[in-house]
Amino acid sequence: MRRLLLITAMLFLVVLGFASTSGAIVIKTVKPGEDVFKYMTRVKGSFDQTLYRQIIGASNAFKEGDKTIGVAADTNASRENARKLLANTTIKDLSSHPLLNDNLYKFAKDSVDAAQYEKIKNWPLGKMKSFLLTASETQIKSVMYGMNCEVVGCLPKLMSNKELIAVNRKIFNPLPGTKIGAKGYLSARIQPNSPTDDPEEIQWQVLDGFAYGVGDLVLGTNPVDGTKEQTARVETALKEVVDAFQLNGKLPWCVLAHIDVQREIYNEKPELVNIMFQSLAGTDAANKTFDITVDKMVDHAKSRKGQKYGLYFETGQGSDFTNGAAEGVDMVVLESRKYGMARGLKQILAQVEPNGAYVHLNDVAGFIGPEVFRTKEQLVRCCLEDILMGKLQGITIGLDICSTLHMSVSLDDLQWCQDQIMAANPAYLMALPTRNDPMLSYLTTSYQDHVRLRSKFGYKVNDVMWDFFKRIQVIDANGKPTKHFGDPVWVYYQFQKAKGDTRTQQAIMAEGKKKYNEIQTTWLKTGNKVPLASGYGKNYWDPNPQLDKRVRELYADAKKAIWSEFSPEFVKKIPDSVQLATLSKDRENYIVHPESGEKLNPQSVATLEKLRDAWQGKVPDVQIVVSDGLNANSIMDPDHVLPYITALREELQASGLTVDKNTIVINSGRVRAGYMVGDILYGKSDPNKPRAIVHIIGERPGTGQNAFSVYIAAPKGQVWQEQKCDHNMVKVVCGISKQATKPKDAAKQTVKLLKGLMST
Repeated sequence: MRRLLLITAMLFLVVLGFASTSGAIVIKTVKPGEDVFKYMTRVKGSFDQTLYRQIIGASNAFKEGDKTIGVAADTNASRENARKLLANTTIKDLSSHPLLNDNLYKFAKDSVDAAQYEKIKNWPLGKMKSFLLTASETQIKSVMYGMNCEVVGCLPKLMSNKELIAVNRKIFNPLPGTKIGAKGYLSARIQPNSPTDDPEEIQWQVLDGFAYGVGDLVLGTNPVDGTKEQTARVETALKEVVDAFQLNGKLPWCVLAHIDVQREIYNEKPELVNIMFQSLAGTDAANKTFDITVDKMVDHAKSRKGQKYGLYFETGQGSDFTNGAAEGVDMVVLESRKYGMARGLKQILAQVEPNGAYVHLNDVAGFIGPEVFRTKEQLVRCCLEDILMGKLQGITIGLDICSTLHMSVSLDDLQWCQDQIMAANPAYLMALPTRNDPMLSYLTTSYQDHVRLRSKFGYKVNDVMWDFFKRIQVIDANGKPTKHFGDPVWVYYQFQKAKGDTRTQQAIMAEGKKKYNEIQTTWLKTGNKVPLASGYGKNYWDPNPQLDKRVRELYADAKKAIWSEFSPEFVKKIPDSVQLATLSKDRENYIVHPESGEKLNPQSVATLEKLRDAWQGKVPDVQIVVSDGLNANSIMDPDHVLPYITALREELQASGLTVDKNTIVINSGRVRAGYMVGDILYGKSDPNKPRAIVHIIGERPGTGQNAFSVYIAAPKGQVWQEQKCDHNMVKVVCGISKQATKPKDAAKQTVKLLKGLMST
């Protein structure tokens, strides 16, 4: 599902109502005791929904995403004034005026404890803040369920980072029957991603995590290919590890495909599906992009009857507005609304599984990019806000403390961020062999980061898994690393032995060493594998120096790729190319303001209109578009896009589909720029006949492969006429490169998906 987030970026900047000329919110004066509603009456004469949202949003710590939504304060003075108004406003008044009264809000509101609400409804929000800072966990839990998700979303706005940490350290919501999410514990989701969904490589990453005493929450793979067949294949690989080590009931597994796919597999082969996953958004409109609704998620929750492992969610500030669906509400409140939805689903699960089922949520903070926020300080703030909102709604909440390669947060900055955040004691973090995820092209938490944080903060691993790490002899009886610590080949030996392999230790270890070397060699030469950690430096938590050096080289190369642009020589090599450009002024403007790359400039619009008119009614089925995206180098590689286009045209012709002879080339183009091409070219075509845009675009760098993706949109002409084509209608072929999915194979996949879209 994170692949879907990779294609999101901002819509055009829409500046709302009561704002300065820069789009920021101005609140000049606040009278003593004045609350949000009295202020609106004073300046507007009555309640105003737009101004209401702006005041609530203006009280946030600054983030770029709120500015784009149109709710950021213009200055710190306006921000503090907004906070004064909010602190004086009662919980009852906030509850009576939802910021967005959609189905998600109504569902989340039903999870509020009515008796607790009666206790606190007349409290100003400032009083609730003071209470949280001074009360015990028991006292807090006696009132926190009386607040709806939007009220909870207003509380972090009134708190400093220090205050957020102070409250977070007092509230814990452990998973039933475990220490996961308990005070003093830090769990880990092993994230064994593979650029090719290779089951053996995925298993090796799990064994690698075990070698460092890491991995007690879930084994959770993000698939490249989220089809039912491939998802089941990866589920089988993860299940084999759990079964072999007899960890059933102690450690679940999950493949993060769409929940409908997981449900389909569960209905056919229930033994393959352990805990179900789904990304959640904060509005009905944004959830539509994820192809979910409240009713659909309730049905999936009810299907978990009799299962210990229930539902696993992922969220993150910014996912709503980057899908054009913030509805004028700020990012912090939208994030809290996601947790409100999760709380409601948790209550549904409690009804069908009274013994208690796992429900937990991973806040993926920093995954989208600089359109949401840019700095390490903002990343820390985001994580602390989200932990509080999750904990106050009874959620077992973990973090992906992460950044993209086009943010100003480096590999070393991530360690600083971890240290600022971990005093808040989130339930868990992500865990990968290194801080670089080559499949998703972003920076996150490594296995050895967990080792360091456990040492620094005194955190523990869930008891049953700590006993397992002792059983496989990477941890000794005193809880200290053994000579096998950090040795995945040793854990491979334990794995084979657990499966009943009767060969000698020497024979199994030799085989394991060979397999390990094959993965490492392939990664070093082609980037078509994920690097495995092995050994350590001066301390147990220091990475192997050679591995660390290579990861930093890839990071530096990715930073260069982000800023690459199409060369004139490359464009000349594309037969019958038609060059277009977006509203981006230059590469920096494109990176920092992603919305500028979603709209074509006026000259390009005119060029497309001429191209359309030249068809004289003979509209082709398919138009090929090429954009640089975030990695022009991946497009310009001579073994990539040019062979792909040649193969694609051959496959289209063989399938009986017509394609325009021209190839459109967009400088500084994002995914939605391709939809705009379709809007213009197909806006006057037969409304009942599907027409397709095949958009080739550079992926986020960081894998060493310089891969590209293809986004396939093929709605009927009426959709193009109404300009309603968006991500929820699109199929994607990812990870195309000479090292991974070969261009010719990708062309075949493209046409197969295209024919499926055009037949529906």
